Amino acid sequence: MVHLPSPQQLRYLLALAEHLHFGRAAAACAVTQSTLSAGVLALEQLLDAEILVRDGGKRVVFTALGEEMIARAREAMAALAAVAEAAAAARAPMSGPLRLGVIPTISPFLLPRLMPRLRATYPALRLYLREDTTERLLDRLGGGGLDAVLLALPCDCAGSETLPLARDPFVLALPPGHPLARHARVPVSSLASERLLLLEDGHCLRDQALAACGETGASHDAFAATSLHTLVQMVAGGLGVTLLPRLAVAGKVAAGAEIVLRDLDGVGAWRTLGLAWRPRAAREEDFRALAPLITAACEEGGD
Repeated sequence: MVHLPSPQQLRYLLALAEHLHFGRAAAACAVTQSTLSAGVLALEQLLDAEILVRDGGKRVVFTALGEEMIARAREAMAALAAVAEAAAAARAPMSGPLRLGVIPTISPFLLPRLMPRLRATYPALRLYLREDTTERLLDRLGGGGLDAVLLALPCDCAGSETLPLARDPFVLALPPGHPLARHARVPVSSLASERLLLLEDGHCLRDQALAACGETGASHDAFAATSLHTLVQMVAGGLGVTLLPRLAVAGKVAAGAEIVLRDLDGVGAWRTLGLAWRPRAAREEDFRALAPLITAACEEGGD
């Protein structure tokens, strides 16, 4: 007889894989550290296999088998979540809790427009939001911790269904008095000799900005910002130029800053906002029903 791990044990394992710290993983699971440690140890005993490297010091290090178990645990938890989702979707579409992940270059600028639309159109829907980087949100999506993710395309979304929603053009932010400010629309090719300021690694907007300027040879500073608001202040300080999503500009990310904004021309001078969910998700129709509301919110005040 095969002894199967419990969902709670898998939940402990995935929390430990995400946080790489027993205390933080326990807090995320709302249990004590000793309870989580005992749960992981019980899982190892059940499987008769080592999941953790015991001589890793204070760091959490997984064995090769442990890494495989993490991937399989994500699949298992996603499958269990799908069972509950199917029942909920059959009872009442567009109702109950929906866990939505949103990346930080979208959430503060789109959600103030989107939330009133959702409340008015689907009053029985309870939306729980989580803001994080694309990679982390997709990890949680794959593990069943989220139902869908609102993100920017292109991205490495392998293993997820994606639905493009709206194009979000890039706007060039320049210091006052910059020569390119004389143009109403600036060609991407004009950025070849400019220092491009970027977000830090982990933000998809960094990769998308580099891709938009990839063929120009534009250099980028080794110092990276943690938010769009910081990027704006760096531009105002004369440290370089940057690309801002129009969604963020319409959301007043540059309000009060002494910078000049110009439209950008060129192939790929935009990102695409999209929605991602697990393949064959029971609530796929719900996610598709959200699409027109998100698209309308994206387009509101965009010009």
